[in-house]
Amino acid sequence: MTEDLTTHVEGPTGRIRLNRPKAIHALTTAMCEGILEALEAWRADDAVRCVLIDHADGRGFCAGGDIRMLAASGAKDGGEARQFFHTEYRMNHRLFTYVKPTIAFMDGITMGGGVGISQPCRYRIATENTRLAMPETGIGLFPDVGGGWYLSRLPDRIGQYLALTGHRLGGAECLALGLATHFLPAAALEEAKQRIAGGEAVETVLTDLSADPGEARILTHREDIARLFALDRLEEVFAALEGDDGAFAAETLATLKTKSPQTMKVSLKLLKDGAGMQDFADEMRQEYAVGSRVVQRHDFLEGVRAVIVDKDNAPRWDPATPEGVSDHVIDQIFAPLPADEEWTPG
Repeated sequence: MTEDLTTHVEGPTGRIRLNRPKAIHALTTAMCEGILEALEAWRADDAVRCVLIDHADGRGFCAGGDIRMLAASGAKDGGEARQFFHTEYRMNHRLFTYVKPTIAFMDGITMGGGVGISQPCRYRIATENTRLAMPETGIGLFPDVGGGWYLSRLPDRIGQYLALTGHRLGGAECLALGLATHFLPAAALEEAKQRIAGGEAVETVLTDLSADPGEARILTHREDIARLFALDRLEEVFAALEGDDGAFAAETLATLKTKSPQTMKVSLKLLKDGAGMQDFADEMRQEYAVGSRVVQRHDFLEGVRAVIVDKDNAPRWDPATPEGVSDHVIDQIFAPLPADEEWTPG
């Protein structure tokens, strides 16, 4: 076990708490292993009726994965990065298939790996502080941890919009899109946790404490998003945005011009494939093959340099335009791994 994660049983409830506040609880391999161990220990324990996942102090639930480690590994042989992805995706899959009710409290920043932990849970609690996003294309990555599954199932191409732009959703938007099952005021979370740990029915507690989240602003752009992101070729998305004289299209186009063309194309294919996946394990298997390659490509290493290391926010993408990213490169990135290297559920 790692000090970055605490697990214990309280009443009939298994408690998992992310405890890496200085990194907004970004996941390490050891944290993912700890979550897997706890879930396995409680799986056959009749005294544990549900599992509650939250975070210790800090600005959010989980900001993602250990990006600096991934970049350092990707600059070498990629082995440590592949080990992280393999373990993280096993954790994602275990949560997705877990029989006992799971409850994630998405208070504050919930991005990347935090989305991967929360979305498989049966109950997903948003608050007025929730900021949920998959911002990976801004650092030359793609929305993994099941992003191809969850985002492709959102209505009106909103998933494609979120995958490419990295737009941050508030709590009301998460509830409206089904990414959250309940909206609670942050001030009510401690009571909710105590009552659940005290043995009250999860559904009863969350319904009792639910509040009106207010307007889901993204829905005001629903028709625009459906029209502008209707097609799965990045060049056609750019053409649609360029041909629209509205302020939303102009703002969105400006955002996309800052993202990695290569991983925007990867993201669109991931969602197109993900929409047809019948088994979440197949999604994880494909994302692992893609991730194991993308983490060693130029755009990821350059994106981390620009956004996280040097913080100049001026990445030099290569290729620099959608037209420069060939279908052949995308096919190489998505090629299945050899049988002895591919991801397995465990």
